Amino acid sequence: MTITAVGYDAQSEVQADGNGLARPPHPESTAEGIRLRETFGKLLWRRWGPYASERSWGTVREDYSPNGAAWDHLSHDASRSKAYRWGEDGIAAICDRYQLLLFGLALWNGEDPILKERLFGLTPAEGNHGEDVKEYYFYLDNTPTHSYMKYLYKYPQTRYPYERLTEENRNRAGKGLEFELLDTEIFDEDRYFDVFVEYAKSSAEDICIRVEAVNRGPEAAPLHLIPHLWFRNTWAWGETRGVAPVIGEGPDREQSISLLADDTHADRLKNLPFEYHLGQRYLFAPDGGERLFTDNETNAERLYGVPSASRYVKDAFHRAIVKGETEAVNSNRTGTKACLHYAYKVPAGESVVLLLRLSAEAPSDPLRNVEQIVKTRRAEADEFYATIQPPNATDDEKLIQRQAFAGLLWSKQSYLFDVNAWLEGDNSNAPPPASRAAIRNRHWRHLNSMRILSMPDKWEYPWFAAWDLAFHTVPFAIIDPEFAKEQLFLMLFEQFQHPNGQIPAYEWEFSDLNPPVHAWAVWRVYAMDKARQGKGDREFLEKCFHKLLINFAWWVNKVDSAGNNVFEGGFLGLDNITVIDRSDKLPGGAVLEQSDATGWMGMFCLNLMRIALELAVESKAYESLALKFFEHYIYIGAAMKNMGGRSYSLWDEEDGFFYDVLRFPDGSFHKFKVRSLVGIIPLYAAETLRLADIDGFQEFQTNFLWFVRNRKQLTESCCHYVECKNQYELTVVNEQQLRRMLERLVSPDEFLSPFGIRSLSKFHESHPFQFGYSEVRYDPAESDNKIKGGNSNWRGPIWFPTTFLIIESLRTLGAGYGDDFRIRIPGQSGEKNLLEIAREVANRMIRIYTRNEEGERPVYGGTRKFQQDPHWRDLILFYEFYHGDNGAGIGASHQTGWSALVAALIDDWRR
Repeated sequence: MTITAVGYDAQSEVQADGNGLARPPHPESTAEGIRLRETFGKLLWRRWGPYASERSWGTVREDYSPNGAAWDHLSHDASRSKAYRWGEDGIAAICDRYQLLLFGLALWNGEDPILKERLFGLTPAEGNHGEDVKEYYFYLDNTPTHSYMKYLYKYPQTRYPYERLTEENRNRAGKGLEFELLDTEIFDEDRYFDVFVEYAKSSAEDICIRVEAVNRGPEAAPLHLIPHLWFRNTWAWGETRGVAPVIGEGPDREQSISLLADDTHADRLKNLPFEYHLGQRYLFAPDGGERLFTDNETNAERLYGVPSASRYVKDAFHRAIVKGETEAVNSNRTGTKACLHYAYKVPAGESVVLLLRLSAEAPSDPLRNVEQIVKTRRAEADEFYATIQPPNATDDEKLIQRQAFAGLLWSKQSYLFDVNAWLEGDNSNAPPPASRAAIRNRHWRHLNSMRILSMPDKWEYPWFAAWDLAFHTVPFAIIDPEFAKEQLFLMLFEQFQHPNGQIPAYEWEFSDLNPPVHAWAVWRVYAMDKARQGKGDREFLEKCFHKLLINFAWWVNKVDSAGNNVFEGGFLGLDNITVIDRSDKLPGGAVLEQSDATGWMGMFCLNLMRIALELAVESKAYESLALKFFEHYIYIGAAMKNMGGRSYSLWDEEDGFFYDVLRFPDGSFHKFKVRSLVGIIPLYAAETLRLADIDGFQEFQTNFLWFVRNRKQLTESCCHYVECKNQYELTVVNEQQLRRMLERLVSPDEFLSPFGIRSLSKFHESHPFQFGYSEVRYDPAESDNKIKGGNSNWRGPIWFPTTFLIIESLRTLGAGYGDDFRIRIPGQSGEKNLLEIAREVANRMIRIYTRNEEGERPVYGGTRKFQQDPHWRDLILFYEFYHGDNGAGIGASHQTGWSALVAALIDDWRR
């Protein structure tokens, strides 16, 4: 991103490359824009949203095992019978801000052995390539205030093949393709229901719900629609049971019945600095439904062979509806969990519609205008996105972008986790096993979340991941900049950021290391917001900067053990990209000096320098900090080449590339000559300093120029003066070295795929790198190598976050070097400047999703149903990563988090 030293000048960037971030003002004149403005800093329209997970079983928070085997401790089979401690799950479920009360939809087709209350998937031990959801569901629409939301679940009409999916994938043992639900032939002859769930808020506390189930099959088929209303169990965990809320029968109205949920007399949440409760909430539904009641309590007899705390337990509706055990439900018609049971026979090609209303009020005719309210909010969503989407985007690109935004918004979660309580247990009479304190997160007792957080994926990753979240905020800033800013600061807030300065990585191990991208994200979101509003949010920038200073100090002290400005870093989110597991401590005192860790830190320095200069516009005290980070960047850049009397550097002059170096205590070393993203990441550290822009910063300018002129042995390798433009290019490579790296980057035989940038050079397909018993070979899809987890792959596939940063760097370098710096892409005529190459890569990433000349979307590879069926072909899934040669989606199928960056690419390059 080309940004002036003083701040973000949108117009100058548009004039420079024709595709900058400048855009019309945020659409505050729309109905949704007005709601956003009213909601800022308050609950109001945001109190209710899609904040429930799609999987709480098998997660770290619900794991109280002695060995930390979360997947084994609470299985999918047990989930219907076990009350969750830290958060609920459901299909298309919504809840209030602190997840006291939830609404979700359950289904039964008359043949399944299990009531479909939550999504099914495989554990790492069962999946062919790690944990994997085995359902087809889609986020079709959503608005920032959740005034309108639409979700689609495809429900088969025959018995769900749970056992076959598990057995077939387990037998494949990590080899070949996943065995998917479509492969079971269960959707053949279109024998399934399209179940659409729409939410439309009449007001902040009044939610209209429209459920439509369409029979796509050739024959009439039975379908049970079972809307659920339940309270999260907040009362059963202490030494004494608390006072629970209650759900009972509500008032009947003309042609409608209701449930009444009331927490007025229940114990209040103890983890908040204020009192919070909901009071009474009504769920209205049409006549003809059967009201059933139970308690959200564990079926201890089924799971553990001991008496349950209540006669009526969580799995009662499954037992009553599927098993016919009518005694399982409470005949007194009260409890903490309730449902409405509707049974239909849906004719072929037709549908049934169920209208409901969840409200704090009890109007005389609650269902009368539900359809109209849904229609109105749907039209307002169209109006809002019409002002958001770029004018030069095709209709297909707009469809993709809107579903990407929907996925981001649907993937919010009420993230409830008090690590100290999790470690110690709630009941001193029944503490967790002592071993759990040594398994994970024992250094994070301060982490205490009652926040709405953006998830990478609410099934496969139903927990926040810090570096994922940083990338989420960029597309979020297009539609809801206040939420984007809030998310970034939360990672730096005292209840998240460690007292030592570390940002928590992810739930499985908060102490693991993710790349330091938060300063970049803070600056990027700030700049986007400033371009839109005409004024930057200085308070946001300043408070983030203060916390980022602490985080920077932690990084320097933690991962620069030798003090030579070359960083070890560890895992850094790239899983199995390297020869050895970077999370493990190396034997014999060996240290892996990492090109990517050092590159990330160079980028971190330049980000902080930019922020400091922006803050210095109003407070000159920040100039010295800007200078400090400039100089620290210089030390890092120089160290990557050669410094401190070492006989090696991370830069390899022979290959024209950066490599990791394994350094031994005796001074010997081994260079890992693997051409991967590890060696490209140093390009992320790129900025332009125009001398005209720093005229107003006397202290910074004076000392900057002194340092450049008097420390040439350091600056000449990473601070390059462009005389014709009177500016300095801050890059860790000079023009000649940059050209050599970029020639590899744009080579189809190496990194440049038709669909973006590969994580490993294709060169290693026929030239694998070997070290001892380890081998690194190009694999464009899933790898057999399981160094770090079984479902991630960085040995060939394309990833959105890393490629997005490459595009950002190319834009910065292109605006800095100008049109004279050109590279030829093999197979294309002529040469392109760096901005044109950035556009080329961005277009290739967008092309993953758009229809090609054959009318097919590369993301779906050879899956005929998604490519050809009119009821599937415009439903977009946003995968974890993508095939390095054909662009097919791989890994987690709903990771709209960082793959939603495609929405930002469309926004950037279609204006």
